[in-house]
Amino acid sequence: MKNSDKISKTQALLLLLDDPDEMVHEAVAAELIKESPRIIPKLEIIWENTCDDSCQNRIEILIQRLHFKENYKKLRLWSRQQDPDLFEGFVLTSKYHYPDLITDRIERKIEEIRRKVWVELNNSLTSLEKITVLNHVFFNDFGFSVDNENFYSPRNCFINQILETGKGNPVSMALLYTIVANRLDLPVRFIDIPKTPLLAYVDRKIAAKVHPKGVETDVLFYINAANKGSITGRRELEYQMKKAGLEPSVRFFEASSSRTFLTRLLEVTEKSYELNGFREKTADIHQMICVLNHK
Repeated sequence: MKNSDKISKTQALLLLLDDPDEMVHEAVAAELIKESPRIIPKLEIIWENTCDDSCQNRIEILIQRLHFKENYKKLRLWSRQQDPDLFEGFVLTSKYHYPDLITDRIERKIEEIRRKVWVELNNSLTSLEKITVLNHVFFNDFGFSVDNENFYSPRNCFINQILETGKGNPVSMALLYTIVANRLDLPVRFIDIPKTPLLAYVDRKIAAKVHPKGVETDVLFYINAANKGSITGRRELEYQMKKAGLEPSVRFFEASSSRTFLTRLLEVTEKSYELNGFREKTADIHQMICVLNHK
C-alpha cells in the first residue's frame, strides 16, 4: 500500500471512532491498534472535540493499548541486551502507568542524590564506609523508606513516584538504591532471595581475603535497602535463611541479573494491581514478566 493510501485509510478510520455501532467500533479499533504511536496526538484531538462519553472512553482505551504495544516492544529489546541498563528498565516499567513520564526529570533527581553522596566519598574510605555514606544521604538526607502503611499501593512500583514521595516497596527501593550506587561506581548487585530482596557489595579481590577457606564468593557483604541499608554478613544471612525454613542455595548468596531484578519488581507490580482490583492491568504486567523471561 502506498504511503498516501495508508494515510487516507487511517484518516477514514479515525472518522469512524464516534460511530455508535459496537461492531464498527471493534473493527476500527482492531485496525488502529496496528498503527504506530504517532497517531496518538490525532486521537487526543478527537477526544477533546467530542462530547460523547462513550467515544472518549473508547479513545482512552485505544491510546492505552498503543502505549502498551510500544512499551512492550521496547522492553523486549531491553531484555535481549547482554547487560541491560537497570535505569532504562525501571523507566520502561514505570511508563506502563505513566506513558508521558519525562526521563530528564528523573535523571536530574538521581544526579542530585548521586552528587550529594559523591562529595562525601574519597579513595581512603573502605567499602563499608562508602556504603555508610550512601546510606546516610539516601535514607536520612533524602528520606527514602519502605511504605509500610500502603505496602501494595501500585505507585510504590514506579520510579517517578518513589522519587516524588520518598516511598516504595522493598524491591523498588532496592532498585533505586542500586542505580544510585552504580552511578557512584560502587559495585552493588541484586540478590534474589525469596520475600526479602537484598543487595550485595561485590569485590572479588577483597572477598577472597576476608572470607575463610572453602567459601568461594565475590560478595563482600549484603545490604538491606528495605531496612535503611543495614549490613549483613554471610553467616548471619545463612542463619536467617535457616530460621525462615529456606534451604541455602548458591543463587541466594550470589549476584543475580538485571532481568531477574526487574522481573521481581513486575511481580510486585502485578500483585499490587491485583489487590487493588485492576485486573486488566494485572494481565498486561503478566505479559511484561513473560517477555523478560523470553516466553
